[in-house]
Amino acid sequence: MEPITVNKQSSIRIEGSKVVYFDPLEVSPLHDADYIFITHPHFDHFSLLSILEIKKENTVIVTTKDIVEELLSVGFNEEYIVIVKPNETYAFKNLEFKTVLAYNLHKKNHPKDSGWVGYVLTLDDVVYYVMGDTDNIKEAREVKCDVLFIPVGGTYTMDCLEAANLCNLIKPKLAIPIHYGYVVGSVKDAEVFKKRLDKGIACKILLK
Repeated sequence: MEPITVNKQSSIRIEGSKVVYFDPLEVSPLHDADYIFITHPHFDHFSLLSILEIKKENTVIVTTKDIVEELLSVGFNEEYIVIVKPNETYAFKNLEFKTVLAYNLHKKNHPKDSGWVGYVLTLDDVVYYVMGDTDNIKEAREVKCDVLFIPVGGTYTMDCLEAANLCNLIKPKLAIPIHYGYVVGSVKDAEVFKKRLDKGIACKILLK
């Protein structure tokens, strides 16, 4: 597995043959991003300041349509913005990914018709699934991956028990709990999640 950092909430950095960020938030100003993926426009997932801290001249940003105008307003070149839709597959020279719907089943925070997404990214022969803000939905249960980044904080996403049940169905090699300790939830949710996983699924708690 490539070096992985979870900075805050759902802010993920993966460093392999390319440096890839997901939903950067309060990050170090490294200006090293080859690709930035945004799952949806909520403030804890889309931070213009954080994006500007990590972007470089030719950084590609992958996003739903909601934030394109804001990106253009701070000088992002339209050539480097990739607007995605759910349930599609995309390929660049050095990585490929597909989008998976991300939504709530019984809450109004993340409606299904918003078109917000999670990403299944293949980088250096490892398949990563960053779920975005979602519940235990059928679209997620169909994903196969090596590394699963799964929200466990509850209230706006699955809680830790629901997340463990879903993870046991997906059966990744490695599960990394996210989306706690900022707005809602705590590291205790991550610890409960870890205890509820089936044998054979490794778990790393990177967000503490």
